[in-house]
Amino acid sequence: MDQNIDKASNLSEKLSFFYKKNKLKIIILVIFTIISILLLSYYKIYKADQKKLISESYIQAGIYLSSNQIKESAIIFEEIINSKNEFYSLLALNTILERDLKFNKSKILEFFKIVESLDITSEQQDLLKIKKALFLIKNFDDTKGKELLEKIQNSDSKFKKIAEEILSD
Repeated sequence: MDQNIDKASNLSEKLSFFYKKNKLKIIILVIFTIISILLLSYYKIYKADQKKLISESYIQAGIYLSSNQIKESAIIFEEIINSKNEFYSLLALNTILERDLKFNKSKILEFFKIVESLDITSEQQDLLKIKKALFLIKNFDDTKGKELLEKIQNSDSKFKKIAEEILSD
């Protein structure tokens, strides 16, 4: 019984000595941890707000597009692509391509580069390559378009058959 009391008092003395010796370091560590948690929380809230703003912008661009305000719509779609949001940048590029919004060829290729650099799934990457190949073929750059399709054809992509069909035409 006396040993337990000695061990407990010995442990409390050691902890007390450790605290007194490292008081400043412990306070700094606690403050640093609290600040880190607050900054991380702020960053998550900031990212969520950015996603919300981008989604609202995408909806607004769609409204402009449906009311034939093509120029305003194109400006917003370009901003969305430049925001590098994995979801909405891809949607904006798809809308630009589907609706044939008035951008020059080099600008569209720049949009493809931006979207290709995003962290998207390999399926999305392959689909994006097919769209890029079709865009290139449509805009008189058959060789680059066919090269992209051949890469997909020679891979284990789900879009292998589609690439084969396009190349056979």
